[in-house]
Amino acid sequence: MDGTILVADDDRTIRTVLTQALTRAGCKVHATASLVTLMRWVEEGKGDLVISDVVMPDGNGLETLPKITAERPDLPVIVISAQNTIMTAIQAAEAEAYDYLPKPFDLPDLMKRAARALDRRPAPTTATPTDAPPDDLPLVGRTPRMQELYRLVARVMNTDLPVLIAGESGTGKSLIARAIHDFSDRRSSPFVIAGAAELEGFDGPGDLMARAKGGTLLFDEVGDLDAAAQSRVVRMLDGQGDGGPRILATAQRDLTPRLDAEEDGFRSDLYYRLAGAQLDVPALRERVDDIPLLAAHFLARAEREGGAVRRFSDDAVTAIRAHAWPGNVRQLENVVRRLVATSPAEEIVRSEVEAVLGPAVAGPRAVAATDRLSDAVGAHLQRYFDLQGGELPAPGLYQRVLREVELPLIEIALDATAGNQARCADLLGINRNTLRKKITDLDIQVTRRRKLM
Repeated sequence: MDGTILVADDDRTIRTVLTQALTRAGCKVHATASLVTLMRWVEEGKGDLVISDVVMPDGNGLETLPKITAERPDLPVIVISAQNTIMTAIQAAEAEAYDYLPKPFDLPDLMKRAARALDRRPAPTTATPTDAPPDDLPLVGRTPRMQELYRLVARVMNTDLPVLIAGESGTGKSLIARAIHDFSDRRSSPFVIAGAAELEGFDGPGDLMARAKGGTLLFDEVGDLDAAAQSRVVRMLDGQGDGGPRILATAQRDLTPRLDAEEDGFRSDLYYRLAGAQLDVPALRERVDDIPLLAAHFLARAEREGGAVRRFSDDAVTAIRAHAWPGNVRQLENVVRRLVATSPAEEIVRSEVEAVLGPAVAGPRAVAATDRLSDAVGAHLQRYFDLQGGELPAPGLYQRVLREVELPLIEIALDATAGNQARCADLLGINRNTLRKKITDLDIQVTRRRKLM
């Protein structure tokens, strides 16, 4: 890897780590904590690649991107940010960033992305958003599942692919659909939501197409459509001409097991017309580490809307994390709003949370030292099934369980071997290259202690 890389970050440690790693890889590095200095280097023609943080002491890195593009259209920019929300990922895509990584980032992963940027050096367009985006979408999350979802949203945003957004009720499917429209090139055109009622009658489908022309047409909970409504949608999509709307759809569950089934079936020809790309939104119980972040987000929103200033005690946060949240993010938001309104003091305590939610569901039983590992795993799996409220988990459980076991196994093994990947691979009984690939595929965040070993 060769070339000159401009690094802008207000964290001295990050500047040092990146400078050392990139220099060892054969690059020249200029590092600064100032966007003004970064822009001066860009204007002077320095650099083959920029790696920039978003929040800087003298400005916002995303707002600087259009200036860099205008000055040097051939200069790729990799954005890194601790503001790990869908807003950051989409704004980075809107501003034509070459790539976006949330903090904490995996250093080997960043190095590979930097190498690709230096090799390809694509010329981004100078298009910038013309409308102000919504500033308060509750699509908040730092877990790997949510970060990958944000990246997928950014990738499909300005394509014409139909997108199927699948997930349980309350996970935020409609918000994601709205974000895809509001941040896309179609943002100034209509956003029309179609349910079964809007498809009724001779003029229903034609009226929907006319209203949504040039914009976005969202089929809400398409899995609930009966056979007649599905047929109307197929004919509607087949009949749209040039200038038709972008098609989005939401569904509460995976439709593939129902394709062309005799009972409660879903037409395969409609499915393939809707699922040009599929975004799977995780349930809240599948991203427990995001629950405190979301709760704080909803507290802040309530305060901005005129509610009282409130905060959760540590025990209250523990109780919130322990809840199963069958209603997902929507339920969490409603519970936080209720607690803000009813709590008599600034600090919301555990007893108030339990008064609303009930006592936390007991976790898996304690596992004795004589128990087999399979007994402990079985206890956790049984709890997972119990939390489904009598329903079966979403299809694809086998691969999800393997990933959930593999991820902590590798993380714990890396901790146990102080980050020495050769020793870790030997401990696990796998090839070192296989370990590296799994670290990348599973998005394992290598801690600074590991990196320095």
